Amino acid sequence: MIINTEVVELFHYISSQNEEQKVSTYQGQMTCRYGYGRAKKTALQGGSAQDFLSVHIKGDRCNFVICDGVGESNQGSSTTRYLGNTLLDWLDSTIDWSSKEFLSYMEYLPVVAMKELQNPISSDTMYICGRLELPTLENPIGRIWMAWQGDSRLRFWRNGVEVSQFFKGTMRAEERWSISEGPLGGEPHVYQSRLEYGMPMRLQLHTDGLRDLDPIDERLPDEQIQILFDAPHTDGLIEDAAFLEFEW
Repeated sequence: MIINTEVVELFHYISSQNEEQKVSTYQGQMTCRYGYGRAKKTALQGGSAQDFLSVHIKGDRCNFVICDGVGESNQGSSTTRYLGNTLLDWLDSTIDWSSKEFLSYMEYLPVVAMKELQNPISSDTMYICGRLELPTLENPIGRIWMAWQGDSRLRFWRNGVEVSQFFKGTMRAEERWSISEGPLGGEPHVYQSRLEYGMPMRLQLHTDGLRDLDPIDERLPDEQIQILFDAPHTDGLIEDAAFLEFEW
């Protein structure tokens, strides 16, 4: 499905944790592909998935977040949704992009969550969040900013060459954010870099339900990614899965 940017000047997607999202494409100043699927067991039971995905694009600016709940409780679904929505609000409003400021925010967030959610049951989530500010002819230097904890996948290509070396070794399953304690297993990882005008780039994120994507370097067409979501080789997804990819 292609969404015409002449009709939709703003693009905002939030995953429903109660249904699947076929692999779809938004085409604007950047191309955004996204998809979402529940584990077969969860879907058969009519349950809510614990993964969460959201992206908000306005012209040459984009905020995004992907979360993966830890454990199998229903509380995990609400925790990932809460953290995802809260991080999107932070990305849209912050003026301090330092590692120190982000750590301080994530450490304080449980205090806010306990008040807003009225003492929720303790649960953890992994996450990747970020902001893209595309370079333009008028402003040839853009920016990419990202932060994460956990083992969700994060890959980055510049001019067709993968430059994800910085991320290797930082995607750790023991790291996550707790709604009652804040960051666990270490401090959030933060990455920031300039984006040069005219250089083609691709950024891909997905949760471990799509681990079959891990060894694949080339850009797959929508229908092949959808096959991974449909998972005919295992008669459905073993785990929840969320997929997000940008090209510009």
